[in-house]
Amino acid sequence: MDISYNWLKNYINTDKSPSEIAAALTALGLEVGSIEEKETVKGGLKGLVVGKVLSCQRHPNADKLSVTTVDVGTGEPLPIVCGAPNVAAGQKVVVATVGTTLYSGEESFVIKKTKIRGEASEGMICAEDEIGLGTSHDGIMVLNPETKVGTPAAEYFKIESDTIFEVDLTPNRIDGASHIGVARDLAASLQLTDPNIKVTKPSVDDFKTDNNNYPIKITVEDAEACPRYSGVTISGVKVTESPDWLKNRLLSIGMTPINNIVDITNFVLHECGQPLHAFDGDQITGDHVVVKTMSAGTKFITLDEKERTLHEKDLMICNETEGMCIAGVFGGIKSGVTEKTTRIFLESACFNPVYIRQTSRRHLLFTDASFRFERGSDPNITVYALKRAALLIKEIAGGEISSEVVDVYPNPVTDFKVDVSWKNITRLIGKIIDQTLVKKILTSLDIKITNETETGLSVAVPPYRVDVQREADVIEEILRVYGFNNVEAPTTVNSTIVYSPQPNHHQLRNEISAQLAGSGFQEIMCNSLTKSAYYDDCTEFPASRTVILANPLSSDLNGMRQTLLFGGLETIRHNRNRQHQDLKLFELGNCYFLKGNSDVTVQESYIEEQRLSLFMTGHVASANWYSPAKKASFADIKAHSENVLLKMGISPEMCQVSGITPGLLSDGLEYKTGNSVLLTIGMVKTKLLKEFDIDEAVFFAEFNWDNLVKASSRQQITYSELSRFPEVKRDLALLLDESVQYAAIEQTARKTEKNLLKRISLFDVYEGDKIGAGKKSYAVTFVLEDTSKTLTDKQIDKTMQKLTMAFERELGAKLR
Repeated sequence: MDISYNWLKNYINTDKSPSEIAAALTALGLEVGSIEEKETVKGGLKGLVVGKVLSCQRHPNADKLSVTTVDVGTGEPLPIVCGAPNVAAGQKVVVATVGTTLYSGEESFVIKKTKIRGEASEGMICAEDEIGLGTSHDGIMVLNPETKVGTPAAEYFKIESDTIFEVDLTPNRIDGASHIGVARDLAASLQLTDPNIKVTKPSVDDFKTDNNNYPIKITVEDAEACPRYSGVTISGVKVTESPDWLKNRLLSIGMTPINNIVDITNFVLHECGQPLHAFDGDQITGDHVVVKTMSAGTKFITLDEKERTLHEKDLMICNETEGMCIAGVFGGIKSGVTEKTTRIFLESACFNPVYIRQTSRRHLLFTDASFRFERGSDPNITVYALKRAALLIKEIAGGEISSEVVDVYPNPVTDFKVDVSWKNITRLIGKIIDQTLVKKILTSLDIKITNETETGLSVAVPPYRVDVQREADVIEEILRVYGFNNVEAPTTVNSTIVYSPQPNHHQLRNEISAQLAGSGFQEIMCNSLTKSAYYDDCTEFPASRTVILANPLSSDLNGMRQTLLFGGLETIRHNRNRQHQDLKLFELGNCYFLKGNSDVTVQESYIEEQRLSLFMTGHVASANWYSPAKKASFADIKAHSENVLLKMGISPEMCQVSGITPGLLSDGLEYKTGNSVLLTIGMVKTKLLKEFDIDEAVFFAEFNWDNLVKASSRQQITYSELSRFPEVKRDLALLLDESVQYAAIEQTARKTEKNLLKRISLFDVYEGDKIGAGKKSYAVTFVLEDTSKTLTDKQIDKTMQKLTMAFERELGAKLR
């Protein structure tokens, strides 16, 4: 949100510099992300002056050009070649002198001395679009004949320089989404050192009804969706361009002026935070405004000329025959003010935030009005904003106020009542603050003190402070105005030393992240919200366990993820589409599951688990002069996954390893300790990859982080002396049925030889015509070692024979 320094100073009497104000706002919780020096017109019209055309002749070598001489107040007329059809001698014009920089969007060019078709040209006579003052290019700008030659264009057009604060507004601080709101917070802080600082709101005391020639009836059919609706009519208005001061205010915060009526509603919106809408009175059939919902499926054309299909919960502003506006979100094609409008109906309302938020998301319409309404607007400011806008319209667009203010407010919203104890103020802030100062801060924030006792205060918080409804919220208000930096750190720290056997989750996460990053992996963070359709017909993660959102942002974000797989595949697709083919990714995030038991409470209906996922695709090593490129493989993802287990103190040999049933993954392994699954590794199924437009193999591993941490905490750290005796390696090539997986070989080997067998590794897998259909050959290395003596050939041969017989007996293996 942009806040103008010049505009802000209309409401608060301070001489603080922009940098001082930015620091104060940030300390108050209205964090200033950036400060930008800005001019209402880019370049500030520097180098442009008022000139007088002394002579104008047809260019001898071009039919559509004119050769002019122009007096710019320097004593010597400038020769300028001009292509505008309306240039003539005697005109007062805007001249860009040599060296001036003119801007067109992000591009710019410098005026230089030149020759055009053989004639000298030392400047440029400008049209309004060439200097950023409009869009017309029909001809040059012709100024008032009384204008003094040599007057700087910036002075003539009243161009302002301003400082713009970009305030990073948090969702709970909608009270600061206006210049008066920011001034109110700023004044509360500055008053601590300067009691003369105050906020001055524009007065509306001069508002009065001129006649009752244009009464409008208002009916609110849904008071829940629209707690308050105020309106007034103005007739005899003239819709024209806004005055410079109004355009400058809007331009300073990045808004484009439209016409005087619309600009006034936008001005009041950014002044006091209340959205307004001006309806063309001739479009209000029956002079009757009805606030209601319409039948589902009703077609409605909005101001952007798009036809939208209404939902039954979309609140509409209607006349007696049709809808005119989507309440609090966007106007209809017929509701807008045009140059032909002579009478208007001005609306100022308070709408239910839930209705506005749902409608805005349904139609993907995000406007300044919806931004404020869906966060909670002030129900008690509607009439003030209405009168403020009506007075500005009378001043700028003429006309007469032609009805009384109609204010439909059946259930007035009252202040939030909160009790605050002195004891809790001191306890939560960590410092004793003088009670007089506390009351001064509360009063400066419009928080009324309704009762005071020895133990505390009873206060009434205005409804526009939607984030202050509890005692802790009130204390936070006191602290942020008093200043977090004014609470001194204690000189001593008292603590009780307690030993906890629980692992440090934060430290473990950092260690594993550092290990993976050191191995070339990049961390990703995907949205916990996902497309529930991913889980349709999914056996591993049934759709019945998906947590479905009651109010989704879109159909693509309507559920909570059960696995990190789909978010990772979306990331891989995004990167591959941008020529990043070789990827090693990891993510640590939460997954969510529905228990499906209607007898439990809401909190007990859901399960939340932490998961760690690894992804590998493309090449793990690029080609170079001495080796070819190496594709990622199952062995690579398995090695990195087992390294994570080892880092957590869990040896892969301690796990029960088994194959997985093909589903989302076509082949893979599952690692368990007891009944707890620690890790699943596999290659993503080709069918699933095609759904994500990925034409490269993707290898995936997912850890159940919670189970992994529990298993890690149970491990005892042991050590032993390094053996002084050598290891012995022996290889076997085993011919097996293709259904037998490598995990079965490893399990059989460790069960058969528990003393001498130290390590097993697979170094080759072969399938082909030479070994017959339905067969597979595994080449396996066995590492043997005796820590007490050197192994003899006899011991080695005996051990290998025992292993071979076990493979033949239990797995049907044959040696190749």
